[in-house]
Formats: sequence, C-alpha cells, structure tokens
Amino acid sequence: MDGYSLSDLWSILVMQGFSGLSLFSVLLLMALGLAVIFGQMGVINMAHGEFMTIGAYTIYFCSKIVEKHFPEIMPYYFIIAIIAAFAIAFLIGYLVEFLMIRHLYRRPLDTLLATWGLSLIMQQIFRSLFGAREVSATLPNWLMGSWKATPDIDIPLNGLFVMAVSIVVTAAVIGFLFKSSWGIKVRATTQNRVMAGAVGINTKKIDRLTFATGCGIAGIAGAAFTTIASTGPTSGSLYIVDTFLVVVFGGSASLLGTVASAFSIAQAQSILTFFMTNAMGKVVTLLSIIVILMMRPEGLFSSKVRK
Repeated sequence: MDGYSLSDLWSILVMQGFSGLSLFSVLLLMALGLAVIFGQMGVINMAHGEFMTIGAYTIYFCSKIVEKHFPEIMPYYFIIAIIAAFAIAFLIGYLVEFLMIRHLYRRPLDTLLATWGLSLIMQQIFRSLFGAREVSATLPNWLMGSWKATPDIDIPLNGLFVMAVSIVVTAAVIGFLFKSSWGIKVRATTQNRVMAGAVGINTKKIDRLTFATGCGIAGIAGAAFTTIASTGPTSGSLYIVDTFLVVVFGGSASLLGTVASAFSIAQAQSILTFFMTNAMGKVVTLLSIIVILMMRPEGLFSSKVRK
C-alpha cells in the first residue's frame, strides 16, 4: 500500500470494483446455468464452459455477417445476437440431454466423465471450425468507451451493459423458477421425482428443458464474455472451475447463494490481483473459500429441506 494516498486507494478500489463487476456478471451467468443443471438436477456438467464458448462464437459469427452484409444494422445487432446465442446453446443442450445425459441420471461420476469427454470433443470442433487462434467480435459503438464518474474514475460502458444483462437474466430465472408453472414442475421433480410423475408431470420433458435452459444461460454468459475478452476454443474451460466454485460456495440449490458467491469471488479476485500477482490473488481467494467451507460445508446459503 506504500506510495498510495487515500484518494488513490479509493479510486483504485472503485475501478477494480467495477472491473470485478464485469467478472461477477460473467461468473453469475455461468453459475446460474450451472446451478439450474447441478443444483436442480444433480448433473455434473463439465462441458458447461463449452456452451459459454458457443454463445461467444455466435456473437463473433453474427458480427462478421452483419459487418459484411448488413452494416446499417451494426448498432443494433448485439441484442439480437444475444438472443441467438441463447437459442443455439439451448438447442444444442437439448440434443445433448436427449442423446447422452438422460441415460446417466443418478450416476454423477458417469456424468462427470461423459461431459468431460464431450467438452474435449467440442473444443476440437471449435478448432476445426474457427481455428486455434482467439477471435474478437466487432462491438457496436455504444459499447465502447467509458463513463467518467469523477476525474479519477473511469467506468467502462461494456461492463455496465454486461451487469445490466446479468440482472435481467437473474430476475428472469428467479421469476420462472418461483412464479411459473414450469418452475413449480422443476422444483417438484427435484424434491420427489416419483411423486411428481404420479401427479402427471412429464419428468423427462422437464429434465430436458431444464438442462437446455441451463445451457442457454451459459450461451448468454458467452455473449457477455465477448465484451471483455477475445474468444478461443478453450475460453469456456478456463471458467468452469470458478463456476463450480461459485455454485458450491453459495450452496448448490440456492440461487441467492449463487449471486452472493459470484459477487464475493469476483470482487476478491479483482481487488487482490491488483495488489498481488494474478496467481497469488487467486490463491488467497481460494484459501479463504476453503476455510469458510470447512466451517459451513453446505455453503453460504443452505437449502431448507424437511427431514
């Protein structure tokens, strides 16, 4: 801390805090999809990061098409591309559940190995289609630049947009899970699959739509990711460990815990890596989480179940 005045430290904390909010938004969107799949279904999806990559490549592909053939809609394409990223990741997730995951329910170690193999296959497909080099989407002008809150504090506009997207998606997920008939069926299937089937709920269809929805949310995370970094075949795999960490630390069945966990981890990494090396910042964050989990193995927000 030597050499920094209080004013400098405040500016650094605010800017790193907003930098952490960008990471928080991506982690939250990734973790929301994983919380739906892992927390609600008990499926360990190691290929979840690749669905994020699908969303990122969708944005890249859309940007190139619009830039080349429809330049007049360049300022508006990004919103449409986000919807396309969700739809494509949703459809591929639906097919993956139908072809593979549905045969592996209640076998968590098998789902871990199968989805890990799937992630390697998908990474190779990305290399074959888009090449091994990282690519960047062309962003509309309104996502470029920053908002100068004070003479010493610049807040990037893309970070504010990503944060807004994460808030909208989080509200939508919570609304669907707790205020819609689909959400009631998902929670009923999670709590008692046999009884849910006995009252007429098509549990196989619910499983398929739930898995696909989680993958679609990961696709939106990939769209958000393109605003802060370039995309490569292994981009998603770099986030999968942090995403599982967010879900476990927050409580695997708690959406509120997922939000709190994503915020805590993103802010800790962002601020600590400024004052330390990148590796040391992550090590300190991980050690802190391990200590907390030793005291609270169920995570920050444990789900309340009737014994």
